[in-house]
This record gives sequence, structure tokens and C-alpha cells, in this order.
Amino acid sequence: MSAAGVVVVGAGLGAVRLAENLRANGYESPITLIGAEPYAPYDRPPLSKTVLLGKDERVDLKPAEFYGDSSITLRLGRRVTAVDPKAKAVTVQSTGGGDAVQIAYDQLVLATGLTSRKFPGAEKLTGVHTLRTFDDAVVLRAEIDAARTAVVIGAGFIGCEVAASLTARGVQVTLVEPAPTPLALALGAQIGALVTRMHTANGVDVRAGIGVDEIVGDPSGAVRAVRLSDGTDVPADIVVVGIGSIPVTDYLTGSGIELAAREVGGGIACGPDGSTGAADVYALGDVANWRDESGAARRVEHWNHTVDQAAVVAAAIAGGPRAPIKAAVPYFWSDQFGVKIQVLGRPRPDDDVHVVSDDGARFLAYYSRDGILTAVAGAGKAGAVMKSRAKLQTPTPIDEVLSPHQS
Repeated sequence: MSAAGVVVVGAGLGAVRLAENLRANGYESPITLIGAEPYAPYDRPPLSKTVLLGKDERVDLKPAEFYGDSSITLRLGRRVTAVDPKAKAVTVQSTGGGDAVQIAYDQLVLATGLTSRKFPGAEKLTGVHTLRTFDDAVVLRAEIDAARTAVVIGAGFIGCEVAASLTARGVQVTLVEPAPTPLALALGAQIGALVTRMHTANGVDVRAGIGVDEIVGDPSGAVRAVRLSDGTDVPADIVVVGIGSIPVTDYLTGSGIELAAREVGGGIACGPDGSTGAADVYALGDVANWRDESGAARRVEHWNHTVDQAAVVAAAIAGGPRAPIKAAVPYFWSDQFGVKIQVLGRPRPDDDVHVVSDDGARFLAYYSRDGILTAVAGAGKAGAVMKSRAKLQTPTPIDEVLSPHQS
């Protein structure tokens, strides 16, 4: 084993931003990023949009020379299979096989992200896809031109984006969701109904409030249809499964590193600076369940949240102030049918929703709980959404927000 300074398990957004911040904070020891995929770190949001549409290939987060110029070592096509906090080492196996090796660390950062949930019983059928990696997008994209029909199972953000992209490629899409509307679990049924309207106006057959019993194959093993819980068979040349993701933590078995309970989102249990219960081991990004300033445990799957966490962990490692992550206003977005849906804050499905603008295509809505503004959501309303950030940083009565729209 040889010392490797900071070792990051995972080579995505969080790993790159962490490394960048470490160097900016004056950290001079080695930095090693270990990634299971064979590609340099890339951006995932374009996968369901411009990559699937054929407008982009892989969108790398940094030019190739960044890693050499910053003395950052990439170990790609390699998977960490075990972590030993007592020995301060990780076991690494090439995804192509070969002998396992150990790499020592001074500080270890776990940024392994998520893996897509599979639909039970459909593992051997061709034409059934999930979308998490660049390879997933390329394989799905290659089948689109020969497809006439597609079923997307799950109408969360990824499912809705895939439905929009497949429709734009000329495929007849059926979008199936057991909740009352698309995005109901994230934004509530009232805003979900506006998203439904957007999809149906563009030709998507939205089947909400219904589940899926089975993905049906033909004798050759190719997907043929999706059988809904009411017994209906919906024809499908392609099926895309978007039923959620699972934090990648299997390599931590036997390490003693604590995992968070499923009730608070699962993932790796962390303090407010990303530290785990093991000495010199941190976690960040989608896999990490941080305690915020109030002490509440929360795992957040947002791009901006990962960026914020990377700055906090880098400061802790490089000897900067160990300030907890600031109570930044959560922000996420989704591009569907040429319209950007943006959300600021923490909406809950049971919040009160106040739609203040709706022209049939674009909309703006505020959320409140107990009379206090909690979030804002807009489609094609970027300026109005972003202007609400300051009001979400302190408790703001919803009446104060609504009054300019009522005059």
C-alpha cells in the first residue's frame, strides 16, 4: 500500500468539485478519484435531455488537461469493493477483472451516488432500460429510431424528461404513474396536473393513478407490452423504468461505517460537515445523508446541494473552518418540451398551493405551510422564480408574497 492523500470513491460531480475546492484551499497532497465507469467525470442532467435527443455526446465536467494540471489522479473502470477504516485503506477491483489491490488514504470521501431500481422480473428482456449512466443513454438512444411505441414507468423528473425526449424523437409515449399525477410526490397533485397538461398537449398518453403488474416479452425475449394493474396491455417497443434510485453502499459492508435509516432517506449517515463515524472518512452527494443545522437528517438528490457539500468537506479536510453547510435554499430544475420547470425551496405534497399565473403553457405557483412561504415552482418563469430566493431564506408570510399578484 502507498499513501494517496485524499481518495474519493466515485468520480462524478461531487468528486470533481471536492478536488477543485481542495486545490483552491491550498491542499497539496495527492488526490485520487476512483470511478467504476471508464469515463472522466461527466454531467448527468443532460443524459435524459440533449444526449438522448442526439444533440450532445458525453458532457465532461472538466477538460482533460484539468486533471494533469491540478495533479489529480483518475483511476477509472475500477470499483471499490471494501473499506477498512482501521487500516485506512480501500480495496479496488478493475471492472474488467484482475487482481484486487489496496490503496491507502489519509482522508477518504465517499461519493458513490445512486443506482437505478430495476423492475422485478424484467431483467432478461431486451428493450427494457433504466437511465443513470452515459452508457445507459447511448444504448437507449440507439433503439429509438426503430421504435414506434414506448412506455415510461414512473413519472418523476427523469421519467417526465425521458417521455418528453422520446416524444421529440417521434415515438408514441405512454407515461405510467401510480400517483394521482406526474410529479405528485415532488410537487403535489395540483402542480402535477399542470405538468400532465403539458405532456398531453404534446401527445403523451398519461396514465396516472395506476400501477404496472408486468413487463411482457415475446417468445424471442424482446419486450412487447406493459401490463397495467387494470389488466390493460400497452404496446411497447421500448420500456424505460424510472421508479427511483438506491444509494450505492454495498462496498461498506463490514466497514463499521453507519448507514442512515430508510425513514430519513437511507444512504451514509453524516454529521453537518459530511463526516461519518469513522475517523477521516466523509461522504457527500446523492449517497450522503447529512444532518443540517437543526439536527434533522436529510439525503438530498440535487445538483446544487452536491456542489455546496463539496465545498464544506474540502474546507474540513484542508484545515479551513469546519462550518456546517449553510441553510441554502434548495434549487432544482427540469427541461421538458422546451420549457424549464424550476423549483426553489422544499415543497411538500400536502402544502397549500397558490397558482398566481397560468397561461395554459407557462405557470407560477407558491407553496405555503401554516401561513409561511415554503417554495416556489414555475414553468417558463425563470425571473419570477429566482426573485423568490430571498423570501425563502427567512420566514415570509404567504400573504406578503401573494399581495402583489392580487392587486
